[in-house]
Amino acid sequence: MASLFNIIKEDFSIIKKKDPAIGSKIELFFNYPGLIAIVHYRIAHKLYSKNFKILSRILMGFTQFITNIDIHPACIIGRRVFIDHGIGVVIGETAILKDDITIYQGVTLGGVSLDKVKRHPTILSGVVIGAGAKILGNITIGENAKIGANSVVIKDVPDNSTAIGIPAKVIQKGRIKESSAINKIPDIEAQMFNYIIKKLEIIESKLKEDCKKELKELDVLYDSFIKTIKE
Repeated sequence: MASLFNIIKEDFSIIKKKDPAIGSKIELFFNYPGLIAIVHYRIAHKLYSKNFKILSRILMGFTQFITNIDIHPACIIGRRVFIDHGIGVVIGETAILKDDITIYQGVTLGGVSLDKVKRHPTILSGVVIGAGAKILGNITIGENAKIGANSVVIKDVPDNSTAIGIPAKVIQKGRIKESSAINKIPDIEAQMFNYIIKKLEIIESKLKEDCKKELKELDVLYDSFIKTIKE
């Protein structure tokens, strides 16, 4: 079993592989709240497992204050987990995260029950979770799955699949290479905005053809309104 030092060493090294923005090792200590939160979690989890529960909670409370990332020390986080940017990330008490997971800002791994049971998600190895996604309840996200930004996941997601939407639905199956994982997650908000804009253009074009008189009357009323508020 790897020592705590070696696991933390991996946490530092994984950033160089996953974030092309890094230019210096010094940045690791000042520009990566996700790394700070993970390292503090490693120590706090060790304390928690040794029954120093209050001390571990105090440490993670301090961590939340300086990073705006809330990780319960009792949760289980595997190796080489990368929290990118990290602001607003929440990981609940009974959550289980395996290895080589990437989490973006605003992600919640939350519970939907007040009972003292396993009430938070299990995230298997290789998963990528887009910004703002909410994964709720005692569900499992399969290996190498991709969760789209702002999705709300309330059901299991199979291995090697992509899930997006509210509630999230699986739209793609088949493994995606790690290097292009984020680029392969559809931006459903952009797609919806494009649809709305195109539809408005069509409606506006049709109105100009069929309702010329009415549109002129609307223009007159609008001009009158503008003059009134300027007086």
